[in-house]
Amino acid sequence: MNILYCGDQNIERGMLISVLSLLKNVPEPLHIYVITMSAEWNGKQYEPVADEMLEFLRKRIRFTNPDGSIEKFDVTEAFKKEMPSVNMETRFTPYCMLRLFADQIETLPDRILYLDNDVVCRQNCLSFYEEDLDGYELAGVLDYYGKWFYHNHFLKFDYMNSGVLLLNMKKIRETGLFSKCRKMCQEEKMFLPDQAAINKLVTSKKILPRKYNEQRRLKDDTVMQHFTTTFRLFPWFHTVTVKPWNVTGLHRVLKNFAYDDILNEYACLMNYKQEKKVKGDYDEKQYDTNIFFN
Repeated sequence: MNILYCGDQNIERGMLISVLSLLKNVPEPLHIYVITMSAEWNGKQYEPVADEMLEFLRKRIRFTNPDGSIEKFDVTEAFKKEMPSVNMETRFTPYCMLRLFADQIETLPDRILYLDNDVVCRQNCLSFYEEDLDGYELAGVLDYYGKWFYHNHFLKFDYMNSGVLLLNMKKIRETGLFSKCRKMCQEEKMFLPDQAAINKLVTSKKILPRKYNEQRRLKDDTVMQHFTTTFRLFPWFHTVTVKPWNVTGLHRVLKNFAYDDILNEYACLMNYKQEKKVKGDYDEKQYDTNIFFN
């Protein structure tokens, strides 16, 4: 199974949790691809995903399946050439638009599943990954809130969330979808620029059930859960943002304990990594697997 993540060093925690969830639920070997870059934005310097972190993940992936792999692509120079100028000052970082450069990486496989770093796999997602993409540029799930406000067709919901996308890279290169999206992000200011551009310019998409990108609450049939910002009405109208690595928030705010085994291993691995004890082959017996979460 081919998986794509995009971002800077700030995605490393979420990517580790997401990969651990895939390793738990997907029997196929994982081939992870990471698009990253260095950038200066709003007076801050952002660094690419660290090679040390990727090597750490590589050992964990191959511990589960020796055929697994992980590979990084730095698109700093490509991004500078097609910088999304008018969208550089939105509340979303430029890294949100990195997935739009996937078509420029020739070695990416024709079928690849893009995941935001706050997506956790709850059940085997092969049924989603193996969807028939013949004639389609991509497949995804409707955006939970955006579907009500953004329509290309007045009489039906068609606005997709871009956090979980099954990409047909061969078709995307043929139609120039991502190239057109990059140009749109350079010229037209938008809310959620990459998602807006994809939804505006895609010509052939397959919309799949909500269970493949659950953006609201965990359900029995949830295959992948996406920890986006949600709105709550009681006891007052407010937003709630809880990410997978915020274990206290998962427990106390969302009342979600479904991923504790994964989060326990995540915490152990992060402690293990920070202590710089990783040498040679991955050995699960070398660290404590009974961390208690408050």
